[in-house]
Amino acid sequence: MAEKKTKNKIIEYILDILTVIVLIAIILGIYYIVQVRVLQKSDANLFGYTFFEVATGSMSGTIEIGDVVIVKLTKDVQENDIIVYKEENDFITHRLIEKNDNELITKGDANNAEDKPITVEQVLGKVIKVIPKVKIWKKVLFSPEIIILGAILMVLLWITICIKTKTEEKHE
Repeated sequence: MAEKKTKNKIIEYILDILTVIVLIAIILGIYYIVQVRVLQKSDANLFGYTFFEVATGSMSGTIEIGDVVIVKLTKDVQENDIIVYKEENDFITHRLIEKNDNELITKGDANNAEDKPITVEQVLGKVIKVIPKVKIWKKVLFSPEIIILGAILMVLLWITICIKTKTEEKHE
């Protein structure tokens, strides 16, 4: 009997942890949506960081299409840093190859030519982490089949726990 209680406690503990993780993800998602869609900001500031999904192959070899870059929001960038800057309505992720006072020269690692010069004011920040192949995982995890399967599994798990709990309460 004590063994079953221990197993139930472990299952409850794991479910509590998963619930907290899901809640944090939901809160961060809502925060992101509010900043970008409601407040019409071009990027979301999450504790001094933001993230972008890379859309082109200009940094191929270092950053691939569909990778997500985590960007520290800063104007303090150095040569050889991979930076994100805003050009008109687009965010560009390229390597800083030359810095002259307020003028910066960037270039995509896979590009043959340098970009036109930008100013420090255009810089959003520098890339601190690349999370590879996010686009593939996003397609898989958010496909209707996986969402439906996940919902069914959650309901079945909840029903199983409820039935086990009621059965144990009757036997006590």
